[in-house]
Amino acid sequence: MTLQEILIPSIKTAIQQLFDVSIEKIEFQQTRKEFEGDITMVIFPLLKVIKGNPADLGNKIGSYLVENVSEITSFNVVSGFLNIVISDAYYINFFNTIKEDARFGFITPNQNEKAIIVEYSSPNTNKPLHLGHVRNILLGYSVAEIIKASGKKSYKTQIINDRGIHICKSMLAWQKFGNGETPTSSGLKGDKLVGKYYVEFDKTYKAEINKLISEGKTEDEAKKVAPIIIEAQQMLLDWEAGKPEVIALWKTMNKWVYSGFEQTYQSLGVNFDSYYYESNTYLLGKEVVRIGLDKGVFEKDPDGSVWIDLTEDGLDRKIVLRSDGTAVYMTQDIGTAIQRVKDFPDVGGMVYTVGNEQDYHFKVLFLILKKLGFDWASSLYHLSYGMVELPSGKMKSREGTVVDADDLIQEMTETAQKLAEDLGKLEGYSNAEKATLYNTIGLGALKYYMLKVDPKKSMLFNPEESVDFAGNTGPFIQYTYARIQSILRKANFDTSVTLSAVEMSLHEKEKELIKQIVLYPEIIQSAAEHHSPALLANYTYDLVKEYNSFYQTVSILGEENHDKKVFRVQLSKKVADTIKSSFKLLGIQVPERM
Repeated sequence: MTLQEILIPSIKTAIQQLFDVSIEKIEFQQTRKEFEGDITMVIFPLLKVIKGNPADLGNKIGSYLVENVSEITSFNVVSGFLNIVISDAYYINFFNTIKEDARFGFITPNQNEKAIIVEYSSPNTNKPLHLGHVRNILLGYSVAEIIKASGKKSYKTQIINDRGIHICKSMLAWQKFGNGETPTSSGLKGDKLVGKYYVEFDKTYKAEINKLISEGKTEDEAKKVAPIIIEAQQMLLDWEAGKPEVIALWKTMNKWVYSGFEQTYQSLGVNFDSYYYESNTYLLGKEVVRIGLDKGVFEKDPDGSVWIDLTEDGLDRKIVLRSDGTAVYMTQDIGTAIQRVKDFPDVGGMVYTVGNEQDYHFKVLFLILKKLGFDWASSLYHLSYGMVELPSGKMKSREGTVVDADDLIQEMTETAQKLAEDLGKLEGYSNAEKATLYNTIGLGALKYYMLKVDPKKSMLFNPEESVDFAGNTGPFIQYTYARIQSILRKANFDTSVTLSAVEMSLHEKEKELIKQIVLYPEIIQSAAEHHSPALLANYTYDLVKEYNSFYQTVSILGEENHDKKVFRVQLSKKVADTIKSSFKLLGIQVPERM
């Protein structure tokens, strides 16, 4: 049993017998370092139903618990806080029950429970994935894994934005300036080749705007009548009309991009259970808008455009179809959500991993789906995350100043290689083993640095800082894992025995380490509830800090008492198992040697 499973009914019984009062909720917190205790009960909430001095209440409850609960050895009261000391035997017995449990902290998903779809990545097919996409991808993948570990089914998906004016810009620029260039002829990944022409379009567009301004047009006028933007708009109309040569070019260039994306996903170690394409789902969205129009959910303006009026809900009027009948992003998102529930009937909710610049969009989307009468619309969540910036400033796709995801992965691997070589601990590694290690460290640094920050916060990504082997970094945690593996390899004695709690007492550092491990299931549940891999990342760092303090304070393999030595090796192994388990949920690998 967990500590709270023991304490909650015992405290409720104590309060009932001592004060003749029934209470529903007991509030706990970690005991502050300067006080003796393993867990603290907050007394103040009881004052609403029990009159008295908080310290007196705490002393009476504490005395009752010591007398009646074998796991509690002593207590102390500080103001309105009851600090409870738990016996060594409890921690040893708990440890014995989990030490070989490979799924400790995980709950097997209930197959009858509704599933959660997690959408992430969802790129446009006019450019390669960049640093901003990396944060999105890592967050979405990890949240899906954490939800699954918490006991719910989860499906990973994305919506590929493969239609629209931005796609036509790349297509038109390639048509005008590409001279038949392909990924094969150029040696470029397909997504990078297409992105090259997106940048080329912008350069040409700006040049035409400047020329028109010099001829007397205002900037706004020039932007609307520049020849290349008019051509792109016509290409979009031709695409929606199904013009064969436009569709053929679109299919060819999108195929290049899909291939490039897949290579990047493989490099990042992420996957998807399903793919959706805007070119398909916008049609369903348009049909839903037509049905909603008949039901009075939407309204048509004199110019033929279709809107929804959300002013009574504190929002504004939102367009869902343009006057020429073409769809907007909202149309596509309506269709995509509905299609997903059709494809996965067991879905009861969705998580959209999208940057915080789209906060308003998702408020509108969720409200529209509710007004259309879908019951699952109340279980939609926007995982709104902050932007990623570099020390050099913001990135701009149109100007080609973004940090390409593939280049970033390569840079992280090279940085890891340099640091690993400087440490000089690679003797006996083959070249292939070295390459694998550099990649493991580099990607671990990248992923951990991205995920340790609360998703809601914007962040500054510093590649060199992320690969530091000290501090709150992926490599620091990976190094601790590898250190423990070294200890386990050197432990040339039987470590499979179960030691008796009756015959053992715990060193302070052993107890603190077990207390940290005990938190793991609770952290998984909290990370799933808050859609925050940062909670798991920082828990793992705290566990590693606690282990390093243990490692520096007590002897492990040099311990003279054999039972103690066995126990400390077992404890080290459980720490390593927990690191590996937690990092797997973050999408990070751990090296056996470093």
